[in-house]
Amino acid sequence: QVQLVESGGGLVQAGGSLRLSCAASGSIFSINIMGWYRQAPGKQRELVATITSGITSSGVTNYADSVKGRFTISRENAKNTVYLQMNSLKPEDTAVYYCNVVLVIQRQDYWGQGTQVTVSS
Repeated sequence: QVQLVESGGGLVQAGGSLRLSCAASGSIFSINIMGWYRQAPGKQRELVATITSGITSSGVTNYADSVKGRFTISRENAKNTVYLQMNSLKPEDTAVYYCNVVLVIQRQDYWGQGTQVTVSS
């Protein structure tokens, strides 16, 4: 089992910044993908960014087009923690942000409880 604890959400004005953190504990295996997804009211959950670990090209990142150039995903493997630095925030970034971990070989994935990000115009 894997537990994910997110932090760092909140209310910010457009153009501002926030940093989300997600700490994973439990049976974390070295080959995994950590990432962030978001869900706005009335919309489906969507990918924000992911980052690999322990795979051939470890540290490979992937971003949604809507956040490229504004958001940066990073991780500290020693702490099993993933971060999402969000800059130049827009009102359309308002959503509940969820942390996700995929254990590739075990074919398991886990979700955090979500953290609210609200960007006012």
